[in-house]
Amino acid sequence: MSEWSVGEPSKLTFDEPVTELHVRVVNGTVNVVGTDESSARLEVSALTGPPLVVSQRGGVLTVAYEDLPWKGFLTWLDRKTWRRSADISLAVPASARVEVGVIGAAAMVSGMDGHTDVKGVHGDATLVGVTGPVRADTVSGSVEVQALSGDLRFHSVSGDLTVVEGAGASVRADSVSGSMIVDLDPAGRATDVSLTNVSGEIAIRLPHPADTEVEANTASGSVSSAFEDLRVSGQWGAKRITGRLGTGHGKLKATTVSGSIALLRRPPAEDAAWDAGSAAGPTGPEGPADGTTDGTTGKKVL
Repeated sequence: MSEWSVGEPSKLTFDEPVTELHVRVVNGTVNVVGTDESSARLEVSALTGPPLVVSQRGGVLTVAYEDLPWKGFLTWLDRKTWRRSADISLAVPASARVEVGVIGAAAMVSGMDGHTDVKGVHGDATLVGVTGPVRADTVSGSVEVQALSGDLRFHSVSGDLTVVEGAGASVRADSVSGSMIVDLDPAGRATDVSLTNVSGEIAIRLPHPADTEVEANTASGSVSSAFEDLRVSGQWGAKRITGRLGTGHGKLKATTVSGSIALLRRPPAEDAAWDAGSAAGPTGPEGPADGTTDGTTGKKVL
């Protein structure tokens, strides 16, 4: 085992292969990038407070504060740990398993193929181009996922979830009051989506045409659907959106207590590609490709 105490901005290169990365920081930023190399590189660009402990045991590389364990991370309430900050960047093999825990820090993970596990307390996380499975647990931090092709598991108390161009086969998400905006682009694959919320809003954008069974329920919120093949029922209290789109190979279930639910339609691929390069904006002939207004809330959700 090799170990370093990093108390000032510095750079480290690890010659031994890395198969797992563990990061736990308070405040600042964390940037993890997947590469096609077997080794890893670390840059600490700013650091205040106690030093970071960097260790490598076999294929496991750890960058963390000594008094901040992974176990029980989301319940860590020692305020003394908040008087510190670190800005770090890591380049690791794309196939490595990644565990990132942040308290008040912003985390960015991109280009990873292995399993990615993110935990956040008042810290936002962004994941881009991740092909492996993702699990994200937050207290109040928001999670944004772009171009995800792996399965997603999300759990939060009040953090928001945003998925853009989600191509994964499975999405499981639950929150108490955080909003969920999920844009699905499964490229012909059957998807299994389950979203559960108490008071947060849910907006789902499905491809057109889509192949999925739909069941969306709210106890006291409002519902809206852009698909004529789906049935909206209920006028007072509980409301539902049910039905089958296409062959119904996939499954979509969304449930809220008091939050609203909106099912939006993704434009055909050729229209979306044209719109991405146009300057017409949301008022042009293909406005929904850039933005769709939820008729239940009046908010621009995608």
